[in-house]
Amino acid sequence: MKSKRVEESITEQVHIVMPSHISGTNRLFGGQLLAWIDEVSAVTARRHCEHDVTTAAIDNLQFKAGVYINNLLVLVGRVTYVGRTSMEVRVDSYVEDHLSGTRKVVNRAYLVLVALDENENPTEVPRLILETEAEHAEWEAGLRRKQLRNDRRKEGY
Repeated sequence: MKSKRVEESITEQVHIVMPSHISGTNRLFGGQLLAWIDEVSAVTARRHCEHDVTTAAIDNLQFKAGVYINNLLVLVGRVTYVGRTSMEVRVDSYVEDHLSGTRKVVNRAYLVLVALDENENPTEVPRLILETEAEHAEWEAGLRRKQLRNDRRKEGY
């Protein structure tokens, strides 16, 4: 199986926030953002493994800024760590100023997705080629997050 570089599966999705995406507090409904995050992570993971995938875990969903009607919301997904059949994907969400292009962080989420074969059984994924210091640091952090997830699972968390 051929290894893949992080940049080969980077996925960017852009939305104009519409009234149907807004909660009763006039901000983006958190469930809508979660749906978009899950979608971006799935596309990113599919691009890496070239298989269907299923979401196994979502970590660290913290909202750092509000998102309002007519904002541009940008989501960027990248593979940060791979196991034998699973991939950790980081999805960063930003509000982008439509005039200047500057971005403000809204959310960073880490998700674990499992590659599935044609019978919906877990299947091996390509190794990840790390080329930058940031990619190596994210891999090391991914190892720690994996251990935390394993510890929580044992505790029934």
